[in-house]
Amino acid sequence: MGKKRIVKKGETESTVGKTGVKKLSRKKMDAGILHIRSTYNNTTLLLTDMKGNAVSSSSSGALGFRGAKKGTPFAAAKAAEILADQAEQLGLKRIDVIVKGVGAGRESGIRGFISKGVQINSIKDMTPVPHNGPRARKPRRV
Repeated sequence: MGKKRIVKKGETESTVGKTGVKKLSRKKMDAGILHIRSTYNNTTLLLTDMKGNAVSSSSSGALGFRGAKKGTPFAAAKAAEILADQAEQLGLKRIDVIVKGVGAGRESGIRGFISKGVQINSIKDMTPVPHNGPRARKPRRV
């Protein structure tokens, strides 16, 4: 025996409790920035406007990939294709790409966007590089 659902006027029982496609802002964009953060375990993609305000995002884990499969190029390409579909709804034609990280989904995330017909202006690699690392531990005294 579960909790009884109350169907409101104008709704059917099939629409109650189900989440649909995420509704995007009605603002039409011509150009944007795609941020790709690729780690060994996951790939996250964030679509922003030219000022850097987040519009939409996707990741391998959000698509249902679990464990080691999240870090694969296939999962990154699927996440990029879904984000490209959302960008198409916004009227996005051109993007600049900023890539961070050393994971396997770096290039396949970009290729997923290209396959949907979005033009890429530039690709920047902004992977943080440690120049000296953290402070070394003190020597052990025996």
